[in-house]
Amino acid sequence: MLDDKSILITGGTGSFGHKFISAVLAQYKPSRVVVFSRDELKQYEMQQRFDAPCMRYFLGDVRDAERLRQAMRGIDYVVHAAALKQVPAAEYNPTECIRTNVTGAENVINAAIENGVEKVIALSTDKAASPINLYGATKLLSDKLFVAANNLVGKHRTRFAVVRYGNVVGSRGSVVPFFRKLISDGAKSLPITDQRMTRFWITLDHGVDFVLKNFQRMQGGEIFVPKIPSVKIVDLAQAMAPELDQHVIGIRPGEKLHEMMIARDDSPHTFEYSDHYVITPAIRFVVQSEYEKNGMGETGERVTEGFKYTSDNNGWFLSVDELAALDKQHS
Repeated sequence: MLDDKSILITGGTGSFGHKFISAVLAQYKPSRVVVFSRDELKQYEMQQRFDAPCMRYFLGDVRDAERLRQAMRGIDYVVHAAALKQVPAAEYNPTECIRTNVTGAENVINAAIENGVEKVIALSTDKAASPINLYGATKLLSDKLFVAANNLVGKHRTRFAVVRYGNVVGSRGSVVPFFRKLISDGAKSLPITDQRMTRFWITLDHGVDFVLKNFQRMQGGEIFVPKIPSVKIVDLAQAMAPELDQHVIGIRPGEKLHEMMIARDDSPHTFEYSDHYVITPAIRFVVQSEYEKNGMGETGERVTEGFKYTSDNNGWFLSVDELAALDKQHS
């Protein structure tokens, strides 16, 4: 699929970018892999690890439309991973989050269309479903922009889709490295926001594999949601440090008790497949797709009316032992 293709990933120096590029170089023979990000130090460090002849490193910010247009010349596939993601930071710096997550999304869309990019997948988050915080609201807007972009292209080849999933095990800024640091620093107990709190859980390997498969599955306009397990935060803390006590500190600004990936109101537009769900567009496109069957020939079925997919009603929870094994594997 990606042999002899040119791929660009925005925010490519992040945790997802490292794993995605590692997988692409191991499984395919691309002509170019372009890392687009604004941090020169992270790019320098990344070059020490990924120095294949096909690798390219572009300094730039998704807020800069002209730089994006330059970077996407000759590109076939784009993964849009750049975003401001910290919930509390977004609450206190809303305009900065909007400029990156919303204006940046619009810039990616325009640059892709102008350069005739074949396929674009934007990474989203469970916080975009029925958002209560600024970060989630900006990602919902971003999702809407990428879905609607399939109408802007008319009969041209560029197609856009979205991948939405939950917390990534061990990613920068997530709770796992935070707990690890507290443990290594000799903490006497671990802080728990709320003993009832649950979260969706996905590994980087799973996330990358899901994105790669969806390049084959997508027809344009879909929001792809993987079937993944949930975790109880108290179980995670116990798995990582069974000898430590836990103390409740309260939910942070903009934080939910449970996360959601498919809202009840999306059920009329949602199809279930063997290992994922697809939220199809509520609007009609110039070129309409039939979403019951995807680009890989897989067939889905409509979910029941009123269906929702939340971290607390998920039938798949990881046990303390499973979490401990996962933590050991990714430590």
